[in-house]
Amino acid sequence: MNKDAQGRIHFKVVFWGPSLSGKTTCLRWIYDEVKGLDKGGFTSVEDPTGRTLYFDYTPISATGKVIFDVFTVAGQKRHRHQRRIVLQGADGIIFVADSARDQLQANLESLQELKGHLGAKLGGDIPILILLNKRDLPDALEKNALIRALQADSLPTYESIAIKGLGVKRAFQSLSREVLLKRLYNKQELAPKSS
Repeated sequence: MNKDAQGRIHFKVVFWGPSLSGKTTCLRWIYDEVKGLDKGGFTSVEDPTGRTLYFDYTPISATGKVIFDVFTVAGQKRHRHQRRIVLQGADGIIFVADSARDQLQANLESLQELKGHLGAKLGGDIPILILLNKRDLPDALEKNALIRALQADSLPTYESIAIKGLGVKRAFQSLSREVLLKRLYNKQELAPKSS
């Protein structure tokens, strides 16, 4: 959290997860489809195939005084250093898990890397929620099995189909609320919600 020259409060939200889990798709859907928000430009640093090389970014505001600076990270293993840089100063994390069975190990590795960077701050000082994406896949892991594998039983969890926008707005609103409660009022919602 920081203030700019106009006195607006900025919070940093990061979409984190393995490569091709849907981080950019989530942010792009919010940017393109969610009405009633003030949005700045959409910045994307990507390779010629459209895969994120460094990050995606857009500022989003529902009021003139509070701005969420929203980033995604590149999920490929070779971009570990860039992810750590983008993560610096994060006020909240949306972990985008790929529901495909063959992506379970990639999900676990990505979450472990995140925990390695943030340690005890994750889930305490820095709110996190789990977004189980690609729920429409025929080989999608059962919701509770995926939550157990991620050891995320105590975290807010939402299901999504990012290419259709299902569950994306709701998850973003939930995390934004948690960030505001934590940073402005030093409170945290008592019970995790699952959807």
